Amino acid sequence: MSIDQILTLVVLVAVVAALIWDKVRSDVVALTGAAVLLMAGVVRPVEVQGAFASPAIIALASLFVIAYALELSGLLDRAIAAAVRMCRRLGAAGLWLLLGAIGIVSCFLNSTPIVVLGAPVVRDVATALNLPPRRYLMPLSYITILTGCCTLIGTSTNLLVDDMARVAGQPRFGMFEITPVGLPMALAGAIYLFLFSGRLMRGSMSDPAPPDDRRDLGMDGAQVGNAALFAEHRPLQPVKAVIALVVFVAAIAIAALGIAPIAASAFAGAVLLILLRVITADEAYGGLRPQILILIAGMVVIGIAMEESGLAAEATGALVGSMREVGPLTALIVLYGLTMVLTELLSNATVAVLVTPIAVALAESLGVSPRPFLVAVMMAGSAAFATPFGYQTNVIVYQMGGYRYLDFVKVGLPLNLITFAVAIVSIRTFFPF
Repeated sequence: MSIDQILTLVVLVAVVAALIWDKVRSDVVALTGAAVLLMAGVVRPVEVQGAFASPAIIALASLFVIAYALELSGLLDRAIAAAVRMCRRLGAAGLWLLLGAIGIVSCFLNSTPIVVLGAPVVRDVATALNLPPRRYLMPLSYITILTGCCTLIGTSTNLLVDDMARVAGQPRFGMFEITPVGLPMALAGAIYLFLFSGRLMRGSMSDPAPPDDRRDLGMDGAQVGNAALFAEHRPLQPVKAVIALVVFVAAIAIAALGIAPIAASAFAGAVLLILLRVITADEAYGGLRPQILILIAGMVVIGIAMEESGLAAEATGALVGSMREVGPLTALIVLYGLTMVLTELLSNATVAVLVTPIAVALAESLGVSPRPFLVAVMMAGSAAFATPFGYQTNVIVYQMGGYRYLDFVKVGLPLNLITFAVAIVSIRTFFPF
């Protein structure tokens, strides 16, 4: 191994160890790794600049601004108030309808602010109906994760895999290209949660609830960052709400119709909202959530270092060599399983950067289309159900509901296996080799 490869490997191992340790914010960890590689000359300044200006970063930042404009207009609060009234009329069935409605929104907006807004509502409505909040808080997190897999913009994982695949020479994904895989996963997961999650959590639901304190949400932890911007209730401003909603729908439609990439349409929409004074420039900066953007950019820099040093090629060669005698379906199953396990330990951005180049190289070595392998990385890269720390929304409900660690294992591990099976069948059906 060359000096650059050894140094890149050392930085990668240190970053992964720090992320698992989870005592330092994940964006700081990724940025530190990128700085070391830059100072050592493994990556050049222009490559670091390119990482921070990648289409995935632009799309995410712009969508954060649009989502924050919707929140500031009071539209999300008004929707939540309507959902509360529905739940009071329909009881437990209304709560499940509320989870489904939140899931639909999560197809197009980042799940973390949605859960920050929705979790206290779900908890309070359940309490008012004399139902255990823990019965619904964990499914809330899981459903938003699953529905985020249904569109290209539903989660940062999908955008980042799409971006990394483009760098590897693959065509971009359409807005709803992965929906035939994500939707069956979401439906299967929702049915499982509705039928079985209550039984699996029965012992936990009998425990006393934790005190009602927003500081218990864990939103300032190493993996989540500060989400307090999304916690304040806002009065409805009808004109701003309508404009923000129209701009959001237009940005999605333009990208879905192939008129412009989502990075371009979302960026134009965010700028338009500022020009129309729906959101001020200062408010737009406040809604950017830079901890997520910096985490992704830092991990992209590490991915570039792996590529430039040849470390990625060697790792891919070793994996490909071990898979040379198996068929593409077996290779797809192994790749999905590997990605799913890594996602339980690391951030989804880290997994997307590490596994996407391997997925492309593995498919090419087998002489088949990389498309199904990339979709597998997207789905498995978000399928973090078996631990409370695999995904930001899990952390939020873990703290608020006072769950035990094993509650996530009992409910989440079967969900991992169910979505694994559904994903493989769906990918094989809609993305032929």
